[in-house]
Amino acid sequence: MSGLLKGKHILVTGVLTDDSLAYGTAAMAQSEGAEIVLTSFGRAMSLTRRVAKRLPSPPDVLELDVSSEADLAAVAADLTRRWGRLDGFVHAIGNAPPSCLGGGFLDAPWGDVASTIQISAYSFKALASALRPLLVAAGGGSVVGLDFDNTKAWPGYDWMGVAKSALESISRYLARDLGSDRIRVNLVSSGPVRTVAAKSIPGFSRFEDVWDERAPLGWDITDSEPVARACVALLSDLFPMTTGEVLHVDGGFHAMGV
Repeated sequence: MSGLLKGKHILVTGVLTDDSLAYGTAAMAQSEGAEIVLTSFGRAMSLTRRVAKRLPSPPDVLELDVSSEADLAAVAADLTRRWGRLDGFVHAIGNAPPSCLGGGFLDAPWGDVASTIQISAYSFKALASALRPLLVAAGGGSVVGLDFDNTKAWPGYDWMGVAKSALESISRYLARDLGSDRIRVNLVSSGPVRTVAAKSIPGFSRFEDVWDERAPLGWDITDSEPVARACVALLSDLFPMTTGEVLHVDGGFHAMGV
């Protein structure tokens, strides 16, 4: 790829460490010519600011709690002043309280479940709504979310798996309602990558153990580049008529039986 995002303005959420899928996407977006801004929140802000300095061109980091209408409005206002438009954003946000992961599916209280779904799924809609005028100002754009297979009940994944199912449904409705604005909405369903977020999932190593063995193309749990390439391609103009899609970047694991 060369210059796929030249002249484009992209917002990337979810950058925490340099092993994250969001960081890999941000780095590749810059290498393809995009001007980017990152978001972070609360105690993670210092981590994001630190890792942002390792990017080819250190970007600004805006504070964004996706459950806060005020934060969403403030980010939109900043981007309006900064660029006046937005060509796309990457949604790489997910969070679940400990009760919602690790085998406690039957016992997780509604308050924790509601938080998991709001932060990990509803926030995709909230961010798209807040940034819609900026995307419209750009003549349309591309919205990309990071996903994980939710067609099966994975060990320990519990309510985050439910949230990913909600994320996929939300992406289809967003694709329906934003299509008239020429805004494309797609998800990238990644195989397991050993990130800080993944390590927080009890039993995550059980994902790692089988993926490379069953994926026809193999799978490297330490390599974020395949996912970053897919996100950058979807953010570019290479797929002008693709929306409501879930693109699997998992070595082909999802298509295999036992």
